[in-house]
Amino acid sequence: MILRLLLAVLVVYTVNQFHFDIDLGIPGVNVINLVFGAALAALILQGRATPLAKPFLGTPLRIYFAAATIATVVAMVARPQSPMEDLTYLKTLLFYPLYYFLFYYAVRDLQTARRLILLVFIVAAVAGLEAVREGLDYGIGGYSETHRAAGPFGPDYRSANRAGVFYAMFIPLFAAPVFFLKGQPFWRLVALGGLLVLAAAILFTYSRQSYFIALLALALMAIRRSVIVAAFCAIVFAIALPMLPSGAFERVQETQQVDEFGQEAVDDSTASRWDIWGGAVVMWSESPIGVGANRFKGLIGGYSNYPGKDAHNYYVLTLAEAGLQGLFALLLLVFALWRLGSRLVRDARDHEALTLAHGFRIAVLAMALGNIYGSPFSEGTVMGIFWALAALVERQSQLRAASVPAAAAAKPAPRRALPMVRA
Repeated sequence: MILRLLLAVLVVYTVNQFHFDIDLGIPGVNVINLVFGAALAALILQGRATPLAKPFLGTPLRIYFAAATIATVVAMVARPQSPMEDLTYLKTLLFYPLYYFLFYYAVRDLQTARRLILLVFIVAAVAGLEAVREGLDYGIGGYSETHRAAGPFGPDYRSANRAGVFYAMFIPLFAAPVFFLKGQPFWRLVALGGLLVLAAAILFTYSRQSYFIALLALALMAIRRSVIVAAFCAIVFAIALPMLPSGAFERVQETQQVDEFGQEAVDDSTASRWDIWGGAVVMWSESPIGVGANRFKGLIGGYSNYPGKDAHNYYVLTLAEAGLQGLFALLLLVFALWRLGSRLVRDARDHEALTLAHGFRIAVLAMALGNIYGSPFSEGTVMGIFWALAALVERQSQLRAASVPAAAAAKPAPRRALPMVRA
């Protein structure tokens, strides 16, 4: 009971930790670390009832951890600064992916898995409602840089892109029941409500990359359901498009601008990213093993016109700081997440499992795309419950597989194929 409660606290607190900025006075340690430690202690004291299969992401995560550790050692040896800051940065890189292992080994029964998955959905929806409330408080009208909703992901508009990626990641998870969960109209209606909330939240973040990711995710879900459904959704979107806030159109149109000579050019935000990415590649070419973890911002001023800036692309950032070996470890981990989603689709035993598997697989794609125009991969508020969800959907699949044969033996039923849903 205590372990389940601590897991629930982690899910809720992780996304909302900026609302509870509690300083413990201990360098490198915060409240969420203590909650995680308490949950780990409870898990160890509880003991393992039966051996579990090896976690699917176990090896890719360990390789990623090794690459992050090597990058930190390179930073401390080649470009020494503050050892405590370097170790704290490494802790941040490693800490939130550890949610996957904690939740994987802590979930022992199907009921716990389902309740925690439902809690993840509730937390995501509430986070969306917070962004919607912010957007309504700012007012629905023209676009303003300082009137971008960030929800629980930061104190002001500077966190809007991070919030947009989070909402875009959960769009396919809420869309999946709407498209695939047959025979449960109540839950489909609830999922539709959550989907509309997250769609509105994304609009108010004015994050262009999140607009694209959300639309792509919805298109993929609709096409997987059927071409007819996809065509119907396209018609609905075309009808609803003129009703969207004018600020969203202004934000998208900002990407292409006309200078004083009448020449088309990209906006400053896009141009700065291209300049930074080019500088990052030059940085890596001079240090093939990487410049070291948490050294990018301090060095990019010597390679671009934007000193002290983040890479705004986690793959580019990893290449510059951790070298090719670090980028390989990152891509291997992302690919493993995709393969996990694909395996869940193949192993699904019923509509509920298949629905969740489809949603998770597209959510992985949304997460991967969200790190091309930004770098939220190491942000715990964005990725923490995603790692927990990866473990929960994997354990739910295993627990369902273990329970279905027993149920079938107790009450034989004629063989019947699942409805045609392309995997």
